[in-house]
Amino acid sequence: MRDCQMKRIFCFLFLCAAFSISAASQVKVESSLSAVEMLIGQQVQLTVKATASADADVQFPKEAQLPVGVEFLGAVDMPTEKMADGMCCYQRGYVLTSFDDTLYYLPPFKVTIDGKEFECNKLALKVLPVEIDTTYVDEYNGPRYYGPKTIQDNPFEWGDWSLIFWLSTLMLLLLALSYYLYLRLRDNKPVIAKIRIVKRLLPHQKAMQAIEEIKADKMVSSEDPKAYYTRLTDALRHYIEERYGFNAMEMTSSEIIGRLMSTDDPKSLDELRQLFFTADLVKFAKYSTLINENDANLVNAIEFINQTKIEEPQSASGERSVKAELTAEEKRSQSSRFILKTAIGAILAMCVVLFVYISFTVYQLL
Repeated sequence: MRDCQMKRIFCFLFLCAAFSISAASQVKVESSLSAVEMLIGQQVQLTVKATASADADVQFPKEAQLPVGVEFLGAVDMPTEKMADGMCCYQRGYVLTSFDDTLYYLPPFKVTIDGKEFECNKLALKVLPVEIDTTYVDEYNGPRYYGPKTIQDNPFEWGDWSLIFWLSTLMLLLLALSYYLYLRLRDNKPVIAKIRIVKRLLPHQKAMQAIEEIKADKMVSSEDPKAYYTRLTDALRHYIEERYGFNAMEMTSSEIIGRLMSTDDPKSLDELRQLFFTADLVKFAKYSTLINENDANLVNAIEFINQTKIEEPQSASGERSVKAELTAEEKRSQSSRFILKTAIGAILAMCVVLFVYISFTVYQLL
């Protein structure tokens, strides 16, 4: 009976030992480098992987135990990969660097799995120096290593460019203003004083034209002899003034006859004297004339004009040019156009000066 119990205990212990050996044989820890060689100052990543069951408690070292000359920069958490048969691959990365050119042997990392430590394989890391060509010492004869450069200041300083910026803005504003004034000038049509050609009438032609108007108005037979004789004598006075060159409009009838006595035949002035005498009676003494008397005075006026008229030579020009006078509105429009043209010219000249100055300043700064 006692032998039977001993056999059972022995079998149980044997099974536990076999299970432990089998479980331990499934745990695997290994490490690898992203590069076995690197230049001075470069970085490599050392990755530690642990293969264990999904419910295993895996603890990686927080920091790497490294030889002197190799620096630990930090750890990198990496995702867990699931494998077949309920196993998982746990992994963690360690970033390393070195500034000494030599061959380093990295000690194995220790990983704790379910309270038991496992060591990974050993690694070697070779650090290579940077090749520098020191055969050339003159920078003009070949390449040369000058080492790291210092921090450079920003070459752009607002104080050097602020004036250029504001002058450029002013120039653009002036160009916009000149374009606006050009539009105003284009919409405002120019005022042109047109010159009209008028036919120049001789004194006797003007007088005959006035007499024809009296005939057309039928004033000879009108009931207002005063108006008739006023227009008739005014036509004669204008003719005498232009024909003989004295101010007949401001002279009395007797004064006019007296002036004409020294220039014309006294006999030809008798009928004109009678006409002026009748006209004075009608205008100032309310004298009533007959129709045939009015006709006779009209004929006498025509005869006097025909006898004393002076015909200009045929070669003389009978036309003269008359410049039309501008209205107040046209004068204002003409003045505004002149001001707009002057302003546009001044602004464009200022823009040219600013552009030349800005270009010269930029060239000096560059």
